[in-house]
Amino acid sequence: MSNAGVYIHIPFCRSRCSYCDFATGLYESDAATRYVEALDKEIANWGEVTNVPEIDTIYFGGGTPSLLTPTQLEKLLSAVRCRFRVQPKAEVTMEMNPGSAGEPGPDKTAHPEELIKTLHQFRELGINRVSFGAQSFNDRELTRLGRSHNASAIKSTFGNLRSAGFENISFDLIAGLPGQTLEAWAFNLDQALALRPEHLSFYLLEVHEGTPLAEHIKTGKQPLTDDDLAAEMYESMLERASLAGYEHYEISNCCLPGFESRHNTKYWTGEPYFGFGCSAHSFDGVQRRWANERDLNQYSNLIERGATPVVESQILCESETRAEAMFLGLRMMQGISARGFQEQFGFDVQKEYREELARFCEAGLLEIDGDRIRLTRPGALLSNEVFSAFV
Repeated sequence: MSNAGVYIHIPFCRSRCSYCDFATGLYESDAATRYVEALDKEIANWGEVTNVPEIDTIYFGGGTPSLLTPTQLEKLLSAVRCRFRVQPKAEVTMEMNPGSAGEPGPDKTAHPEELIKTLHQFRELGINRVSFGAQSFNDRELTRLGRSHNASAIKSTFGNLRSAGFENISFDLIAGLPGQTLEAWAFNLDQALALRPEHLSFYLLEVHEGTPLAEHIKTGKQPLTDDDLAAEMYESMLERASLAGYEHYEISNCCLPGFESRHNTKYWTGEPYFGFGCSAHSFDGVQRRWANERDLNQYSNLIERGATPVVESQILCESETRAEAMFLGLRMMQGISARGFQEQFGFDVQKEYREELARFCEAGLLEIDGDRIRLTRPGALLSNEVFSAFV
């Protein structure tokens, strides 16, 4: 079995973004203390897989994991290292937002001196990669999104991360924001590329029912970016990133050579990953998927009672496993190997999907190069249409 990844969900934020539908809530010190204790117990008592592979990636996602104190993160990392065999050179990622590191003070902000000190402590714990929620370098856009930082905080926190010894930093940027122009998007790209992080994740804004942003768009308070403009933004991103030396290795991700997200790649290549915390999902790398209770309080209650937090479990049938391998593998810009697919599943992709492949190749959404089947640039933009043919 391949090496596995560990995902730990930290559901706390300083403020709630207008577009967010993740399992998150506002930071409270007592709630964080209780939650860390529950996580520690879940990890220690975990037994969902018998023959557990070595761990080579650990990912703190959320939420804003950097709101935990270094002591709390150390406790969780120790729990993982006690329960699993963690490789010495494991990739250990922490998501954070600009200016958000360590427990916020009474005014809900981290003071500059404490922020710098905390970042150094995070690095000393073995956290060696930061995924950074920049989203935009335009203060007006950040305000519309309900973000708690401004553009200057992005640059200052990035500099502080470099000073603390972080040599693997990823930026998240969102395109297609309400009222955003192509010129404004180009400005965000240029600002991000000028800082030269090792990794860039680009997302087209998704509007989820039940979020404040969805209500604003529904009532006409904010406009929704049209599909043609979003497509131009995506093309602009790929072009500018490529000229700056970044490789487009997954539909929404670019990196400098050698800096792919090792943890996230597990999701796309079918490797095992084990999730801890409320709403965390897991995959055994073969055919079983399971998910934890989403509600924070209910999750903690289950752990404290000695009950399992797992509330969903699915055994994939052969056709489902095959379909997942197909559409997740195609998210990687290198595509899939027809020969490898045949060896793994006994399934001839080029024969069984002859008509679909021919249709998408003719439309310019897929290309076949010998053994490789992969998305084209237009295919990456219309990937859901392609994937639906294989599910």
